[in-house]
Amino acid sequence: MAEPTLLAFLLLLLVFNVPSGSFSATTNDESVYESFLQCLEKNTNPQDKISNLVYSQSNAAYTSVLRAYIRNARYNTSATPKPLVIVTPTEISHVQATVICTKKVGYQLKIRSGGHDYDGISYISDTPFFILDMFNLRSIEVDIKDESACVQAGATLGELYYKIWESSKGYGFPAGVCPTVGVGGHLSGGGYGNMLRKYGLSVDNVLDAQIVDVNGKLLDRKAMGEDLFWAICGGGGGSFGVIISYKIKLVPVPKTVTVFRVERTLDQNATDVVYKWQFVAPTISNDLFMRMLLQPVTRKGKQTIRASIVTLYLGDSDSLVALLGKEFPELGLKKENCNETSWIQSVLWWANYDLGTSPDVLLDRNPNDANFLKRKSDYVQKPIPKDGLEWLWKKMIDVGKTGLVFNPYGGRMSEIPASATPFPHRAGNLYKIQYSMNWQEAGKEADKKFMTQIRRLHSYMTSFVSKNPRSAFLNYRDLDIGVTVPNKDSFEQGSVYGYKYFNDNFDRLVKVKTAVDPENFFRNEQSIPTLPRKA
Repeated sequence: MAEPTLLAFLLLLLVFNVPSGSFSATTNDESVYESFLQCLEKNTNPQDKISNLVYSQSNAAYTSVLRAYIRNARYNTSATPKPLVIVTPTEISHVQATVICTKKVGYQLKIRSGGHDYDGISYISDTPFFILDMFNLRSIEVDIKDESACVQAGATLGELYYKIWESSKGYGFPAGVCPTVGVGGHLSGGGYGNMLRKYGLSVDNVLDAQIVDVNGKLLDRKAMGEDLFWAICGGGGGSFGVIISYKIKLVPVPKTVTVFRVERTLDQNATDVVYKWQFVAPTISNDLFMRMLLQPVTRKGKQTIRASIVTLYLGDSDSLVALLGKEFPELGLKKENCNETSWIQSVLWWANYDLGTSPDVLLDRNPNDANFLKRKSDYVQKPIPKDGLEWLWKKMIDVGKTGLVFNPYGGRMSEIPASATPFPHRAGNLYKIQYSMNWQEAGKEADKKFMTQIRRLHSYMTSFVSKNPRSAFLNYRDLDIGVTVPNKDSFEQGSVYGYKYFNDNFDRLVKVKTAVDPENFFRNEQSIPTLPRKA
Protein backbone atom coordinates (compact mmCIF):
# COMPACT_ATOMS: atom_id res chain seq x y z
CA MET A 1 0.00 0.00 0.00
CA ALA A 2 3.03 2.33 0.03
CA GLU A 3 2.73 3.40 -3.60
CA PRO A 4 -0.84 4.83 -3.44
CA THR A 5 0.10 6.71 -0.27
CA LEU A 6 3.10 8.25 -2.04
CA LEU A 7 0.94 9.12 -5.03
CA ALA A 8 -1.59 10.86 -2.80
CA PHE A 9 1.21 12.81 -1.14
CA LEU A 10 2.59 13.94 -4.51
CA LEU A 11 -0.88 15.03 -5.61
CA LEU A 12 -1.20 17.11 -2.46
CA LEU A 13 2.15 18.70 -3.19
CA LEU A 14 0.96 19.61 -6.67
CA VAL A 15 -2.22 21.20 -5.32
CA PHE A 16 -0.42 23.35 -2.77
CA ASN A 17 2.61 24.25 -4.85
CA VAL A 18 0.97 25.63 -7.97
CA PRO A 19 3.43 27.84 -9.89
CA SER A 20 3.15 31.64 -9.51
CA GLY A 21 0.56 33.10 -11.82
CA SER A 22 -1.48 29.92 -12.17
CA PHE A 23 -3.40 29.14 -9.01
CA SER A 24 -6.26 27.95 -11.25
CA ALA A 25 -6.97 24.77 -13.16
CA THR A 26 -6.91 22.31 -10.27
CA THR A 27 -9.81 20.31 -8.94
CA ASN A 28 -8.99 21.67 -5.51
CA ASP A 29 -9.44 25.26 -6.71
CA GLU A 30 -12.81 24.46 -8.24
CA SER A 31 -14.04 22.88 -5.03
CA VAL A 32 -12.68 25.81 -2.99
CA TYR A 33 -14.53 28.22 -5.28
CA GLU A 34 -17.78 26.28 -4.96
CA SER A 35 -17.46 26.08 -1.17
CA PHE A 36 -16.66 29.78 -0.97
CA LEU A 37 -19.64 30.74 -3.13
CA GLN A 38 -22.01 28.57 -1.11
CA CYS A 39 -20.74 30.15 2.08
CA LEU A 40 -21.21 33.68 0.65
CA GLU A 41 -24.78 32.90 -0.42
CA LYS A 42 -25.54 31.50 3.03
CA ASN A 43 -24.18 34.65 4.73
CA THR A 44 -25.77 37.31 2.49
CA ASN A 45 -29.25 38.38 1.47
CA PRO A 46 -30.56 36.26 -1.46
CA GLN A 47 -31.79 39.44 -3.18
CA ASP A 48 -28.20 40.66 -3.36
CA LYS A 49 -27.30 37.88 -5.82
CA ILE A 50 -23.79 37.80 -4.41
CA SER A 51 -22.63 35.42 -7.15
CA ASN A 52 -22.85 38.35 -9.61
CA LEU A 53 -20.20 40.15 -7.57
CA VAL A 54 -17.74 37.24 -7.51
CA TYR A 55 -15.32 36.74 -10.41
CA SER A 56 -13.55 33.41 -10.81
CA GLN A 57 -10.75 32.92 -13.31
CA SER A 58 -13.22 31.35 -15.76
CA ASN A 59 -15.41 34.47 -15.76
CA ALA A 60 -15.12 36.49 -18.99
CA ALA A 61 -14.81 39.74 -17.02
CA TYR A 62 -12.17 38.42 -14.58
CA THR A 63 -9.14 39.91 -16.36
CA SER A 64 -10.67 43.35 -16.87
CA VAL A 65 -11.76 43.52 -13.21
CA LEU A 66 -8.30 42.46 -12.03
CA ARG A 67 -6.43 44.88 -14.28
CA ALA A 68 -8.69 47.90 -13.69
CA TYR A 69 -6.92 48.87 -10.46
CA ILE A 70 -3.42 47.54 -11.12
CA ARG A 71 -1.40 50.77 -11.02
CA ASN A 72 2.07 49.31 -11.44
CA ALA A 73 2.71 47.53 -14.75
CA ARG A 74 5.47 45.47 -13.11
CA TYR A 75 2.64 43.41 -11.60
CA ASN A 76 0.55 43.09 -14.75
CA THR A 77 2.35 40.25 -16.53
CA SER A 78 1.45 36.67 -17.39
CA ALA A 79 3.79 35.48 -14.63
CA THR A 80 2.23 37.68 -11.94
CA PRO A 81 0.37 35.57 -9.33
CA LYS A 82 -3.39 35.85 -9.86
CA PRO A 83 -6.21 35.51 -7.33
CA LEU A 84 -8.51 32.51 -7.55
CA VAL A 85 -11.44 34.84 -6.92
CA ILE A 86 -12.16 38.59 -6.91
CA VAL A 87 -15.07 39.77 -4.75
CA THR A 88 -16.50 43.24 -5.52
CA PRO A 89 -18.87 44.04 -2.63
CA THR A 90 -21.65 46.60 -2.95
CA GLU A 91 -22.85 46.26 0.66
CA ILE A 92 -21.04 46.08 3.99
CA SER A 93 -22.66 42.68 4.58
CA HIS A 94 -20.78 41.38 1.52
CA VAL A 95 -17.49 42.37 3.16
CA GLN A 96 -18.48 40.64 6.38
CA ALA A 97 -19.41 37.47 4.50
CA THR A 98 -16.18 37.56 2.48
CA VAL A 99 -14.07 37.65 5.65
CA ILE A 100 -16.02 34.79 7.24
CA CYS A 101 -15.95 32.62 4.11
CA THR A 102 -12.32 33.27 3.16
CA LYS A 103 -11.33 32.15 6.65
CA LYS A 104 -13.50 29.06 6.27
CA VAL A 105 -11.79 27.88 3.05
CA GLY A 106 -8.33 28.81 4.36
CA TYR A 107 -7.16 31.19 1.67
CA GLN A 108 -5.35 34.52 2.03
CA LEU A 109 -7.42 37.69 1.55
CA LYS A 110 -5.90 40.75 -0.12
CA ILE A 111 -7.79 44.04 0.20
CA ARG A 112 -7.64 46.62 -2.60
CA SER A 113 -9.18 50.09 -2.56
CA GLY A 114 -7.42 52.14 -5.25
CA GLY A 115 -4.57 49.86 -6.29
CA HIS A 116 -1.82 52.45 -5.73
CA ASP A 117 0.15 50.24 -3.36
CA TYR A 118 3.54 50.81 -5.02
CA ASP A 119 4.75 47.23 -4.68
CA GLY A 120 1.39 45.68 -5.55
CA ILE A 121 0.74 43.81 -2.33
CA SER A 122 -2.97 44.66 -2.33
CA TYR A 123 -3.44 42.43 -5.37
CA ILE A 124 -0.62 39.85 -5.59
CA SER A 125 0.59 37.01 -3.37
CA ASP A 126 2.79 33.93 -3.60
CA THR A 127 0.19 31.85 -1.74
CA PRO A 128 -3.34 31.01 -3.00
CA PHE A 129 -5.46 34.11 -2.41
CA PHE A 130 -8.65 36.06 -3.03
CA ILE A 131 -8.96 39.81 -3.66
CA LEU A 132 -11.60 41.85 -1.86
CA ASP A 133 -11.93 44.77 -4.29
CA MET A 134 -13.56 47.75 -2.57
CA PHE A 135 -14.17 50.02 -5.58
CA ASN A 136 -17.97 49.79 -5.37
CA LEU A 137 -18.04 50.97 -1.75
CA ARG A 138 -17.43 54.62 -2.60
CA SER A 139 -20.15 56.70 -0.95
CA ILE A 140 -19.24 60.16 0.36
CA GLU A 141 -21.48 62.21 2.64
CA VAL A 142 -20.38 65.78 3.38
CA ASP A 143 -21.82 67.64 6.37
CA ILE A 144 -20.68 71.26 6.13
CA LYS A 145 -22.57 72.25 9.27
CA ASP A 146 -20.56 69.67 11.22
CA GLU A 147 -17.40 70.40 9.18
CA SER A 148 -17.03 66.67 8.51
CA ALA A 149 -17.47 64.00 5.86
CA CYS A 150 -17.99 60.25 5.89
CA VAL A 151 -16.12 58.57 3.05
CA GLN A 152 -15.99 54.87 2.18
CA ALA A 153 -12.72 53.09 1.52
CA GLY A 154 -13.36 52.52 -2.19
CA ALA A 155 -13.79 56.21 -2.97
CA THR A 156 -10.90 58.09 -4.56
CA LEU A 157 -9.28 61.28 -3.30
CA GLY A 158 -10.52 63.03 -6.45
CA GLU A 159 -14.10 62.04 -5.69
CA LEU A 160 -13.68 63.24 -2.11
CA TYR A 161 -12.28 66.62 -3.18
CA TYR A 162 -15.08 67.02 -5.74
CA LYS A 163 -17.79 66.30 -3.16
CA ILE A 164 -16.29 68.78 -0.68
CA TRP A 165 -16.05 71.47 -3.39
CA GLU A 166 -19.60 70.71 -4.50
CA SER A 167 -20.82 71.31 -0.94
CA SER A 168 -18.71 74.34 -0.02
CA LYS A 169 -15.96 76.49 -1.52
CA GLY A 170 -14.54 77.23 1.93
CA TYR A 171 -13.35 73.77 2.95
CA GLY A 172 -10.81 71.19 1.84
CA PHE A 173 -9.04 68.13 3.21
CA PRO A 174 -5.30 67.51 3.71
CA ALA A 175 -4.62 64.44 1.59
CA GLY A 176 -2.67 63.35 -1.47
CA VAL A 177 -2.23 65.13 -4.79
CA CYS A 178 -3.03 62.12 -7.01
CA PRO A 179 -6.83 62.03 -7.57
CA THR A 180 -7.07 58.30 -8.34
CA VAL A 181 -5.59 57.13 -5.02
CA GLY A 182 -8.08 55.12 -2.93
CA VAL A 183 -9.18 56.55 0.40
CA GLY A 184 -8.89 53.24 2.28
CA GLY A 185 -5.20 52.67 1.65
CA HIS A 186 -4.26 56.35 1.74
CA LEU A 187 -5.73 57.13 5.14
CA SER A 188 -4.95 53.81 6.83
CA GLY A 189 -1.29 54.25 5.85
CA GLY A 190 -1.01 57.83 7.14
CA GLY A 191 -1.63 59.77 3.93
CA TYR A 192 -0.32 63.28 3.41
CA GLY A 193 -0.65 66.11 0.93
CA ASN A 194 0.35 69.70 0.28
CA MET A 195 -1.41 71.06 3.38
CA LEU A 196 0.48 68.86 5.86
CA ARG A 197 2.50 71.76 7.27
CA LYS A 198 -0.77 73.57 8.05
CA TYR A 199 -3.02 70.68 9.12
CA GLY A 200 -0.84 67.59 9.51
CA LEU A 201 -1.50 64.23 7.91
CA SER A 202 -4.84 62.93 6.70
CA VAL A 203 -4.97 60.71 9.80
CA ASP A 204 -4.47 63.71 12.07
CA ASN A 205 -7.92 64.72 10.86
CA VAL A 206 -9.86 61.47 11.31
CA LEU A 207 -12.75 61.47 13.78
CA ASP A 208 -14.21 57.97 13.47
CA ALA A 209 -13.96 54.82 11.38
CA GLN A 210 -15.76 51.61 10.52
CA ILE A 211 -13.93 48.30 10.23
CA VAL A 212 -14.95 44.70 9.68
CA ASP A 213 -12.90 42.59 12.07
CA VAL A 214 -11.59 39.04 11.79
CA ASN A 215 -14.92 37.69 13.08
CA GLY A 216 -16.89 39.54 10.43
CA LYS A 217 -18.25 42.11 12.89
CA LEU A 218 -18.74 45.76 11.91
CA LEU A 219 -17.16 48.08 14.47
CA ASP A 220 -17.07 51.86 14.84
CA ARG A 221 -14.59 53.77 16.99
CA LYS A 222 -16.53 53.20 20.19
CA ALA A 223 -17.00 49.50 19.55
CA MET A 224 -13.43 48.82 18.40
CA GLY A 225 -11.80 50.82 21.21
CA GLU A 226 -9.08 53.43 21.11
CA ASP A 227 -6.17 51.02 20.57
CA LEU A 228 -7.55 49.61 17.32
CA PHE A 229 -8.75 53.04 16.19
CA TRP A 230 -5.24 54.37 16.78
CA ALA A 231 -3.73 51.47 14.83
CA ILE A 232 -5.83 51.98 11.68
CA CYS A 233 -4.96 55.68 11.55
CA GLY A 234 -1.51 55.17 10.08
CA GLY A 235 -0.61 51.55 10.83
CA GLY A 236 -2.06 50.16 7.62
CA GLY A 237 -5.63 48.88 7.60
CA GLY A 238 -4.86 45.55 5.94
CA SER A 239 -3.22 44.20 9.09
CA PHE A 240 -6.22 44.57 11.37
CA GLY A 241 -9.40 44.13 9.34
CA VAL A 242 -11.22 45.62 6.38
CA ILE A 243 -11.62 49.40 6.56
CA ILE A 244 -15.15 50.31 5.46
CA SER A 245 -15.10 54.07 5.98
CA TYR A 246 -13.59 57.03 7.77
CA LYS A 247 -15.28 60.08 9.23
CA ILE A 248 -12.94 62.99 8.54
CA LYS A 249 -12.66 66.56 9.79
CA LEU A 250 -12.79 69.13 6.98
CA VAL A 251 -10.37 72.05 7.17
CA PRO A 252 -10.94 75.68 6.16
CA VAL A 253 -9.24 76.93 3.00
CA PRO A 254 -9.05 80.59 1.89
CA LYS A 255 -10.93 81.92 -1.12
CA THR A 256 -7.61 82.59 -2.85
CA VAL A 257 -4.58 80.31 -2.87
CA THR A 258 -1.39 80.66 -4.90
CA VAL A 259 0.60 78.07 -6.85
CA PHE A 260 3.87 78.29 -8.73
CA ARG A 261 6.52 76.10 -10.32
CA VAL A 262 10.06 77.44 -10.64
CA GLU A 263 12.93 75.48 -12.19
CA ARG A 264 16.70 75.88 -11.91
CA THR A 265 19.57 73.88 -13.40
CA LEU A 266 23.12 73.72 -12.05
CA ASP A 267 24.25 76.69 -14.14
CA GLN A 268 21.31 78.68 -12.75
CA ASN A 269 22.38 78.39 -9.08
CA ALA A 270 20.41 75.17 -8.44
CA THR A 271 22.90 74.03 -5.79
CA ASP A 272 22.44 77.25 -3.78
CA VAL A 273 18.66 76.98 -4.13
CA VAL A 274 18.56 73.36 -2.98
CA TYR A 275 20.90 74.03 -0.07
CA LYS A 276 18.90 77.01 1.17
CA TRP A 277 15.58 75.19 0.62
CA GLN A 278 16.58 72.74 3.36
CA PHE A 279 16.60 75.57 5.90
CA VAL A 280 13.60 77.52 4.61
CA ALA A 281 10.98 74.97 3.52
CA PRO A 282 10.58 73.24 6.93
CA THR A 283 10.57 76.49 8.98
CA ILE A 284 8.71 79.08 6.90
CA SER A 285 5.01 79.98 7.35
CA ASN A 286 2.78 76.93 7.87
CA ASP A 287 0.63 78.24 4.99
CA LEU A 288 3.41 77.42 2.52
CA PHE A 289 4.30 73.98 1.16
CA MET A 290 7.27 73.85 -1.23
CA ARG A 291 7.90 70.46 -2.76
CA MET A 292 11.21 70.10 -4.57
CA LEU A 293 11.89 67.68 -7.41
CA LEU A 294 15.44 66.82 -8.48
CA GLN A 295 15.93 65.13 -11.84
CA PRO A 296 18.91 64.36 -14.11
CA VAL A 297 18.25 66.05 -17.49
CA THR A 298 20.14 66.97 -20.64
CA ARG A 299 20.45 70.66 -21.58
CA LYS A 300 22.32 71.81 -24.70
CA GLY A 301 23.86 68.37 -25.03
CA LYS A 302 25.18 68.40 -21.47
CA GLN A 303 23.93 66.43 -18.48
CA THR A 304 22.82 68.46 -15.49
CA ILE A 305 20.40 68.41 -12.57
CA ARG A 306 17.09 70.24 -12.71
CA ALA A 307 15.62 71.43 -9.41
CA SER A 308 11.89 72.20 -9.60
CA ILE A 309 10.02 73.82 -6.72
CA VAL A 310 6.26 73.23 -6.79
CA THR A 311 4.19 75.16 -4.31
CA LEU A 312 0.82 75.61 -2.62
CA TYR A 313 0.39 78.78 -0.57
CA LEU A 314 -2.79 79.39 1.41
CA GLY A 315 -2.89 83.09 0.59
CA ASP A 316 -2.42 85.63 -2.21
CA SER A 317 0.60 86.11 -4.46
CA ASP A 318 1.63 89.53 -3.10
CA SER A 319 2.16 88.17 0.41
CA LEU A 320 3.90 85.07 -0.98
CA VAL A 321 6.35 87.07 -3.10
CA ALA A 322 7.10 89.31 -0.11
CA LEU A 323 7.55 86.30 2.19
CA LEU A 324 9.97 84.48 -0.13
CA GLY A 325 11.77 87.70 -1.03
CA LYS A 326 12.67 87.96 2.63
CA GLU A 327 13.18 84.28 3.53
CA PHE A 328 14.42 82.80 0.25
CA PRO A 329 15.98 85.49 -1.98
CA GLU A 330 18.06 82.85 -3.79
CA LEU A 331 14.86 81.69 -5.50
CA GLY A 332 14.25 85.11 -7.07
CA LEU A 333 10.46 84.62 -7.14
CA LYS A 334 8.46 87.22 -9.08
CA LYS A 335 4.72 87.81 -9.13
CA GLU A 336 4.55 86.71 -12.77
CA ASN A 337 5.75 83.25 -11.65
CA CYS A 338 2.63 82.90 -9.51
CA ASN A 339 -0.96 81.89 -10.23
CA GLU A 340 -3.76 82.90 -7.88
CA THR A 341 -6.65 80.47 -7.94
CA SER A 342 -9.20 78.59 -5.81
CA TRP A 343 -8.36 75.59 -3.66
CA ILE A 344 -10.16 73.13 -5.99
CA GLN A 345 -8.28 74.56 -8.98
CA SER A 346 -5.01 74.11 -7.08
CA VAL A 347 -5.95 70.45 -6.65
CA LEU A 348 -6.31 70.17 -10.43
CA TRP A 349 -3.06 72.07 -11.07
CA TRP A 350 -1.13 69.77 -8.72
CA ALA A 351 -2.62 66.81 -10.60
CA ASN A 352 -1.11 68.25 -13.83
CA TYR A 353 -4.31 69.70 -15.25
CA ASP A 354 -4.40 73.24 -16.64
CA LEU A 355 -5.91 75.93 -14.44
CA GLY A 356 -9.52 76.41 -15.51
CA THR A 357 -10.12 72.67 -16.08
CA SER A 358 -13.54 71.52 -14.90
CA PRO A 359 -13.42 69.74 -11.53
CA ASP A 360 -15.46 66.98 -13.19
CA VAL A 361 -12.16 65.36 -14.24
CA LEU A 362 -11.61 64.47 -10.57
CA LEU A 363 -14.35 61.87 -11.00
CA ASP A 364 -12.37 60.02 -13.69
CA ARG A 365 -10.83 56.92 -12.12
CA ASN A 366 -8.54 56.24 -15.11
CA PRO A 367 -8.79 52.43 -14.86
CA ASN A 368 -6.15 50.36 -16.63
CA ASP A 369 -3.65 53.20 -16.20
CA ALA A 370 -0.35 51.63 -15.17
CA ASN A 371 3.32 52.57 -15.58
CA PHE A 372 6.37 50.48 -14.78
CA LEU A 373 7.57 52.07 -11.56
CA LYS A 374 9.48 51.75 -8.31
CA ARG A 375 9.47 54.03 -5.27
CA LYS A 376 11.60 54.19 -2.12
CA SER A 377 11.75 56.64 0.79
CA ASP A 378 14.02 58.24 3.39
CA TYR A 379 13.95 60.96 6.04
CA VAL A 380 16.50 63.76 6.36
CA GLN A 381 17.19 65.20 9.82
CA LYS A 382 20.26 67.35 9.11
CA PRO A 383 20.74 69.56 6.03
CA ILE A 384 22.95 68.03 3.35
CA PRO A 385 26.03 70.29 3.01
CA LYS A 386 26.86 71.92 -0.32
CA ASP A 387 29.77 69.62 -1.03
CA GLY A 388 27.46 66.71 -0.29
CA LEU A 389 24.92 68.04 -2.80
CA GLU A 390 27.61 68.46 -5.45
CA TRP A 391 28.71 64.86 -4.84
CA LEU A 392 25.05 63.78 -5.07
CA TRP A 393 24.58 65.49 -8.44
CA LYS A 394 27.45 63.45 -9.89
CA LYS A 395 25.99 60.24 -8.47
CA MET A 396 22.50 61.00 -9.81
CA ILE A 397 23.86 61.64 -13.29
CA ASP A 398 26.03 58.52 -13.08
CA VAL A 399 23.14 56.32 -11.90
CA GLY A 400 20.73 57.26 -14.68
CA LYS A 401 17.19 58.60 -14.49
CA THR A 402 16.13 58.18 -10.85
CA GLY A 403 14.48 61.34 -9.52
CA LEU A 404 14.24 62.61 -5.95
CA VAL A 405 11.23 64.38 -4.42
CA PHE A 406 11.83 66.39 -1.25
CA ASN A 407 8.69 66.99 0.86
CA PRO A 408 9.20 69.52 3.69
CA TYR A 409 7.94 68.88 7.19
CA GLY A 410 7.91 71.28 10.13
CA GLY A 411 4.88 73.39 10.98
CA ARG A 412 2.00 71.34 12.31
CA MET A 413 3.97 68.14 11.75
CA SER A 414 6.46 69.15 14.45
CA GLU A 415 3.69 69.94 16.95
CA ILE A 416 1.99 66.52 16.92
CA PRO A 417 3.66 63.90 19.18
CA ALA A 418 5.32 60.95 17.44
CA SER A 419 3.06 58.56 19.37
CA ALA A 420 -0.23 60.33 18.51
CA THR A 421 -0.69 58.03 15.50
CA PRO A 422 1.34 55.04 14.26
CA PHE A 423 3.10 57.42 11.83
CA PRO A 424 6.14 58.50 13.90
CA HIS A 425 8.08 60.84 11.59
CA ARG A 426 7.34 64.19 13.23
CA ALA A 427 9.59 66.69 15.03
CA GLY A 428 13.26 66.35 14.13
CA ASN A 429 12.60 65.49 10.48
CA LEU A 430 13.35 68.29 8.02
CA TYR A 431 11.93 66.54 4.99
CA LYS A 432 11.02 63.22 3.45
CA ILE A 433 12.62 61.92 0.27
CA GLN A 434 10.77 59.92 -2.33
CA TYR A 435 12.98 58.07 -4.82
CA SER A 436 11.08 57.91 -8.08
CA MET A 437 11.71 55.72 -11.11
CA ASN A 438 9.31 55.26 -14.06
CA TRP A 439 10.03 53.42 -17.28
CA GLN A 440 8.23 52.31 -20.44
CA GLU A 441 10.10 49.18 -21.50
CA ALA A 442 8.56 45.82 -20.57
CA GLY A 443 10.59 42.74 -19.69
CA LYS A 444 13.03 41.37 -17.14
CA GLU A 445 16.10 43.17 -18.51
CA ALA A 446 14.51 46.60 -18.24
CA ASP A 447 13.16 45.75 -14.80
CA LYS A 448 16.61 44.70 -13.59
CA LYS A 449 18.26 47.78 -15.11
CA PHE A 450 15.96 50.36 -13.55
CA MET A 451 15.54 48.59 -10.23
CA THR A 452 19.35 48.49 -9.92
CA GLN A 453 19.53 52.23 -10.63
CA ILE A 454 17.09 53.28 -7.91
CA ARG A 455 18.67 50.91 -5.39
CA ARG A 456 22.12 52.32 -6.11
CA LEU A 457 20.98 55.88 -5.50
CA HIS A 458 19.24 54.82 -2.28
CA SER A 459 22.51 53.24 -1.16
CA TYR A 460 24.51 56.38 -2.02
CA MET A 461 22.21 58.45 0.22
CA THR A 462 22.94 56.40 3.36
CA SER A 463 25.15 58.97 5.09
CA PHE A 464 22.64 61.82 4.57
CA VAL A 465 19.49 60.22 6.03
CA SER A 466 18.06 58.96 9.32
CA LYS A 467 19.82 56.12 11.13
CA ASN A 468 18.98 53.45 13.71
CA PRO A 469 16.56 52.87 12.17
CA ARG A 470 16.85 54.18 8.64
CA SER A 471 13.20 55.24 8.56
CA ALA A 472 10.78 54.80 5.69
CA PHE A 473 7.19 55.81 4.87
CA LEU A 474 4.59 53.02 4.84
CA ASN A 475 2.59 54.46 1.94
CA TYR A 476 5.72 54.48 -0.21
CA ARG A 477 5.65 50.71 0.02
CA ASP A 478 9.09 49.18 -0.49
CA LEU A 479 9.57 45.43 -0.23
CA ASP A 480 13.35 45.94 -0.45
CA ILE A 481 13.45 46.84 3.24
CA GLY A 482 12.10 43.49 4.43
CA VAL A 483 9.24 41.05 4.01
CA THR A 484 7.41 38.41 5.99
CA VAL A 485 7.62 34.91 4.49
CA PRO A 486 4.84 32.42 5.40
CA ASN A 487 5.52 29.70 7.96
CA LYS A 488 8.43 31.52 9.59
CA ASP A 489 8.68 33.70 12.70
CA SER A 490 6.57 36.62 11.52
CA PHE A 491 7.53 38.81 14.48
CA GLU A 492 11.26 38.51 13.81
CA GLN A 493 10.76 39.19 10.09
CA GLY A 494 8.20 41.93 10.67
CA SER A 495 10.51 43.76 13.04
CA VAL A 496 12.96 44.39 10.19
CA TYR A 497 10.58 46.64 8.24
CA GLY A 498 8.27 47.43 11.16
CA TYR A 499 10.75 49.59 13.08
CA LYS A 500 11.70 51.42 9.87
CA TYR A 501 8.10 52.33 9.09
CA PHE A 502 6.87 52.93 12.64
CA ASN A 503 9.93 53.42 14.90
CA ASP A 504 8.89 53.08 18.57
CA ASN A 505 5.20 52.78 17.62
CA PHE A 506 5.82 49.33 16.13
CA ASP A 507 5.64 47.61 19.53
CA ARG A 508 2.19 49.02 20.25
CA LEU A 509 0.99 48.02 16.79
CA VAL A 510 2.13 44.44 17.41
CA LYS A 511 0.21 44.33 20.70
CA VAL A 512 -2.96 45.61 19.01
CA LYS A 513 -2.54 43.11 16.18
CA THR A 514 -2.07 40.23 18.60
CA ALA A 515 -5.21 41.25 20.51
CA VAL A 516 -7.55 41.70 17.53
CA ASP A 517 -6.21 39.11 15.03
CA PRO A 518 -4.23 36.51 17.01
CA GLU A 519 -4.29 33.95 14.18
CA ASN A 520 -2.83 36.50 11.73
CA PHE A 521 -5.62 36.14 9.16
CA PHE A 522 -5.17 39.70 7.87
CA ARG A 523 -1.65 39.53 6.55
CA ASN A 524 0.50 40.55 3.64
CA GLU A 525 4.19 40.73 2.82
CA GLN A 526 4.65 43.73 5.13
CA SER A 527 1.78 43.44 7.58
CA ILE A 528 2.04 43.95 11.33
CA PRO A 529 3.03 40.59 12.89
CA THR A 530 1.63 39.02 16.03
CA LEU A 531 3.71 38.50 19.14
CA PRO A 532 5.58 35.19 19.25
CA ARG A 533 3.56 32.49 20.95
CA LYS A 534 4.92 31.30 24.28
CA ALA A 535 6.11 27.72 24.23
